[in-house]
Amino acid sequence: MKKAILATKVGMTQIFDEKGQLVPVTVLQAGPCVVTQVKTVEKDGYSAVQVGFADKREKLVTKPLAGMFDKAGVSYKRYVREFRLDDAENYNVKDEIKADVFAVGDKVDVTAISKGKGYQGAIRRHGQSRGPMAHGSKYHRHAGSNNSSTTPGRVPKGKGMPGHMGAVRVTVQNLEVVRVDAAENLLLIKGGVPGPRKALVTVKNSVKAL
Repeated sequence: MKKAILATKVGMTQIFDEKGQLVPVTVLQAGPCVVTQVKTVEKDGYSAVQVGFADKREKLVTKPLAGMFDKAGVSYKRYVREFRLDDAENYNVKDEIKADVFAVGDKVDVTAISKGKGYQGAIRRHGQSRGPMAHGSKYHRHAGSNNSSTTPGRVPKGKGMPGHMGAVRVTVQNLEVVRVDAAENLLLIKGGVPGPRKALVTVKNSVKAL
């Protein structure tokens, strides 16, 4: 069954598992997400639930969004997303999706906007190797040759070159849920998760579970 929730990244820490082994984890404040609309095949052509997450002041909400929240009868939210769930028709407006939708041992895919690194060279951006550092070298940390001489006589598309790094949508697959704190709505995910602290994170059950 498909499961999904919105969360914010709290940070990283480490815990001990049942075997006494140290496990690095990322702490996510997962939900509660409130259902603001239920999409049906008959009316909308597909089945999905629209959820809101994280409260927002009324003066910061646009009129169209405010009207949508007022119609649903829920408080104003900062983030609104849609999830195509298998049991979407079983949800009702105002229902809450909490962290306990996931269980310990679940495999999940986590999506977020990665940290922005600014303008970076080819070595850091693409992991390329530097050239010789001797006096006779014509380049050191440059990307090297950019084309194929006369033919085709231009820089090919996709060539790894310096440029803006990070601040893109990244999905990390097959991460493991190590602990679920239903009372505090916390998910502890094994390993690292994209994005800085307080970043919006989407957690879904893995599509390629190993």
